Amino acid sequence: MLPVVVSVEVSTPGGSGTGSGVVISGQGYVLTNNHVVSQFATAGAGRSLRVRFSDQSAVDARIAGRDPKTDLAVLKIDKPGLTVAQLGDSSKIAVGDPVIAIGSPLGLAGTVTSGIISALDRPVRLGGAGGNSGSDTNAVINAIQTDASINPGNSGGALVDGSGAVIGVNSAIATLSTGSTNQSGSIGLGFAIPINEARQIAEQLIRTGKVQHATLGVTARSVTDGARDGALVESVAAGSAAADAGIKAGDVITRIGDRLVGGSDDLVVQVRAHKVGEKVQLTYVRGGRTVKVAVTLRGD
Repeated sequence: MLPVVVSVEVSTPGGSGTGSGVVISGQGYVLTNNHVVSQFATAGAGRSLRVRFSDQSAVDARIAGRDPKTDLAVLKIDKPGLTVAQLGDSSKIAVGDPVIAIGSPLGLAGTVTSGIISALDRPVRLGGAGGNSGSDTNAVINAIQTDASINPGNSGGALVDGSGAVIGVNSAIATLSTGSTNQSGSIGLGFAIPINEARQIAEQLIRTGKVQHATLGVTARSVTDGARDGALVESVAAGSAAADAGIKAGDVITRIGDRLVGGSDDLVVQVRAHKVGEKVQLTYVRGGRTVKVAVTLRGD
């Protein structure tokens, strides 16, 4: 697996950093996180972006496309004879499955750590992910949670199953904060974007350089009445899918299809799991009454 996981080296007038990436195409496409390359994307003169391989060879790279809403980006390099990663099926993984994280944590290229999948479908909000406050990432991911050691620099690297197939893109870690002391190392809670979602985003970025996401057109916050969780609608955009379906501020969305909505972040990832133009059944509570309605999702 080491030849298909690369280090992504970014240098700008404001500083430098290292992340990771995965070679997903023999045509020179490398999948990584948006927050790894966002400062390069917004910097002016004096910037550089390079991809370094396990044999220490390195080539210049350019950004083929990036998506701050899912924290994914695709790079393009020119290098013959690339070894391409085997992409797995993240819909078939289960809690307890063994996994390996591969990347460049703390700049240490080719680092391999092992663990298990400790949770699935974990909504995780990323903003300036990976401690990169200069990133324009503003994402909620439906994450694979793992206890494999993941540290800054692992971002964009591979989470691999027992057969060697990539089932996730390592993207974030949970950290502890006590008073003014931030403990930014691994505490056994790392998060990866499922490869099925990442593959779809990458295909759109390679094809068009941008991504269109399904959206409901509401702002919401998480609520619970002690027995039931949901997303309380605070506002509805005019002309949105929610407005067309009669959703109003004050409604509490509790299900999309047959899946419970655990809160506002869960609502975001569940909506984005569907396609633009797809019709879904939405369940909400209004004035103590449960209502079901069909909603045709629109693009953002």
